[in-house]
Amino acid sequence: LCGSSGCSSDLDSRTMPAATWTPATQALPKRDVWQAMARGLRCRCPNCGEGKIFRAFLKVTDKCSACGENLSHHRADDLPAYLVIVVVGHIIVPIALWIETNYAPSMLVQLAFYLPFTLIASLLLLQPVKGAVVGLQWAFRMHGFDESRPEGVEEGTIAKLNVVK
Repeated sequence: LCGSSGCSSDLDSRTMPAATWTPATQALPKRDVWQAMARGLRCRCPNCGEGKIFRAFLKVTDKCSACGENLSHHRADDLPAYLVIVVVGHIIVPIALWIETNYAPSMLVQLAFYLPFTLIASLLLLQPVKGAVVGLQWAFRMHGFDESRPEGVEEGTIAKLNVVK
């Protein structure tokens, strides 16, 4: 645009990203999704299947004790709770409807059965489901599980542009 004064290179430096990240030129080996989720369901490391994935009830350990895989990148958030609600709901609602239509027990009997069953089933399923979600994220290289991404570059972010007006 500016002629021989070099403005085009100046324009490039104002509009091009300061630093860009592109995926690795060589395809990374695929990870077995079902195996990783099965290992997570057993509350084991999705990489090796040996080390424990949890250090407390729902606290994921930072690194696997067996293989050293970094597990601190997970972002399971609320998905395990939603999945547990769906599973437990699909079990308890048909049972409740069947009992209500065939036997019509008193409300006290229903509450004495449904509430403890729902609470116990939810607590028993929550940890394995969270392990499976972490295994899924690991297998798909979601969040920080992509070892080809440089440190400090978040997934889905675009490097800042140096735009000068």
